[in-house]
Amino acid sequence: MIGHLKGTVLSVSAEGAVIDVAGVGYEIAATARLLDRMRVGEAASLAIETMVREDFIRLIAFEDADERACFRLLQSVQGVGAKAALAILQVLPTDAVLDAIAMGDEAAITRAQGVGKKIATRIITELKSKVDPLQTARGVVKFSPAQNGKSIGPSKERTDAVSALTNLGYDAGAARLAVTRYANDNPQAKVEDLIRQGLKELATL
Repeated sequence: MIGHLKGTVLSVSAEGAVIDVAGVGYEIAATARLLDRMRVGEAASLAIETMVREDFIRLIAFEDADERACFRLLQSVQGVGAKAALAILQVLPTDAVLDAIAMGDEAAITRAQGVGKKIATRIITELKSKVDPLQTARGVVKFSPAQNGKSIGPSKERTDAVSALTNLGYDAGAARLAVTRYANDNPQAKVEDLIRQGLKELATL
């Protein structure tokens, strides 16, 4: 199985890309968000999920191992296949997916093409217990599937900040993106800082 590719982008299209690794071209699929950031001739380092079926082998690329882990977690829900999981990751980055699950935000998940309320409800119901705050030693929240009964996910500060902004009347999706952007650049930020910066960004929308 292929779990990672590091090479040069040979071509990019709406359907996927080709990555040259030591003279071998690997065709990969990915979200449109990731494909849009790829440039022919530039280096690429991608986490890979190898999908094996009776009639094909498909490589799906992700920005990092956390996004791939989220992709796998979503597919653990009955009725959620690779297509639906990719559609969710297309409209929501990993942190935002975890926030939406933790907060029970069905509306955010149903923004994904082909994902209706029934599936969104099932995702939240089945995964909410697996998504809890956990800080690493550096204070940066990382994600991987729950192991040995431990649940992991978005930081409590970020979740609380999004909740506060939503209670003030702001759109949950916009609030989540504003907070996540600042939190990613300032992993030690306190909840009041996240709320303050979130308000500044939302005021410009």
